[in-house]
Amino acid sequence: MADSRPPITCHILDTTAGRPAPSIPVTLTLLSATGSHTKISYLGTTNSDGRVGVWISSGAQEAPPLEVVFGQYGGALMWELRFEVQEYWAVQGITPFFPVVNVRFQTQGFLGMRSGERTPHWHVPLLLGPFAYSTYRGS
Repeated sequence: MADSRPPITCHILDTTAGRPAPSIPVTLTLLSATGSHTKISYLGTTNSDGRVGVWISSGAQEAPPLEVVFGQYGGALMWELRFEVQEYWAVQGITPFFPVVNVRFQTQGFLGMRSGERTPHWHVPLLLGPFAYSTYRGS
């Protein structure tokens, strides 16, 4: 069965309010892949549940869907999620210590999959406060 979610997802939880953080712009960028020096970027915005489930190509040249990128490069890929949180806090009258949160992580295991195997998935939650943040590999 095909998985409808992209191979990389994320969400933001506002730890000061104990709820999801909506309307935050997020950029997902492929920083490095074996045999490629091209950066590929995607844009998303957190929904009312604080999640980004759809990535839209960013930049002058149309980026392929994430599944295609994984299929093309496979192996170990270095990614960065850039969470633009300053405006989120400004609406609440808060000047954050971290106006932008960058999270780098590595994926591997996409190549060598057998037919019928579930597509690997990487989920990156961000637990956010105006003066601290934490992240981990989710499921």
